[in-house]
Amino acid sequence: MPHLKLHDFARRLAPGLLIAGAVALSSMFIASRYGGPVMLYAILFGIAFNFLSEDEKCAPGIQFASKRVLQLGVILLGASVTFSEIAALGWATALLVATGVTLTILAGWAIGRAGGLASPHAVLSAGAVAICGASAAMAIASVLPQGKDAERNLILTVVSVTTLSTIAMVAYPPLTHLIGLTDMQAGVFLGATIHDVAQVIGAGYIVSDEAGAVAAVVKLMRVTLLAPAVFLIAMTFARKASSTNAAGRAFPVFLLGFAALMAANSAGLVPAAADDALAGASRFCLTVAVSALGVKTALKNLVAVGPRPIAALVLQTLLLAGFAAAAVILGAGYLPH
Repeated sequence: MPHLKLHDFARRLAPGLLIAGAVALSSMFIASRYGGPVMLYAILFGIAFNFLSEDEKCAPGIQFASKRVLQLGVILLGASVTFSEIAALGWATALLVATGVTLTILAGWAIGRAGGLASPHAVLSAGAVAICGASAAMAIASVLPQGKDAERNLILTVVSVTTLSTIAMVAYPPLTHLIGLTDMQAGVFLGATIHDVAQVIGAGYIVSDEAGAVAAVVKLMRVTLLAPAVFLIAMTFARKASSTNAAGRAFPVFLLGFAALMAANSAGLVPAAADDALAGASRFCLTVAVSALGVKTALKNLVAVGPRPIAALVLQTLLLAGFAAAAVILGAGYLPH
């Protein structure tokens, strides 16, 4: 009997999951052959199949991919981080990263609110900039109130933050030379500011191999803050919901999986050979989830939002870059140099 229920469940989800998976694989193929951000391809290709989001055969699987497959991707992201890698760069780097993330979320939320964004949209935008771009946006969105514009705001944030991350990958390396940063300092700056992991690594290795290695580890420091940041955001909006008799969100249990996998990896319980496989699985799950969100999104809904969310993201990005540049220059005696 349980076998029949599982079989029926899988059959109900299969059409939508296959669509999201096919879009994800196509996006990864195009990105590998011609370059460019895979998440952006996933969204754009997904939007082309928006007509399937209302199909009764496809809708359950697409919904499952955009929620549960997303959470699995965030959990697997924990295997990319170890405490020893973070400790190697010292307390000053950790303090810079933690301060930058906190400042960007709080001040970025204020920027978003001043620009007319609703509170959940403002914190979604600020959190995506502060931590790890599209991955952070999806994790944060999963614990925010699910209003009628929630998915549209998420897609807009992912598209915009991915585009800005790509621009930063090209623009920031020459900037590090212009302001006279060493390769180590450039690595800290790039890792502390660029949104998505792939673009951080790309920018770092544009400067030098040393800068690329440092940038990757600093970026992983930011990734470790994803779990506490999402937890605090979830608790903040849960309290707000209960105080206004609105429906709150449940505790984000999937974050425990992220923390557990990160702790296991740090303790050496995850075989080295499995690290790359888990990181690849995480990227694939996140790409499938973004593809599903693209399928659920109508282009006309994105256009209707206007320029304010994009302006907020740009200002939040400039805020983080300005803070990190000042911190790297002023903290030269304490940070890796």
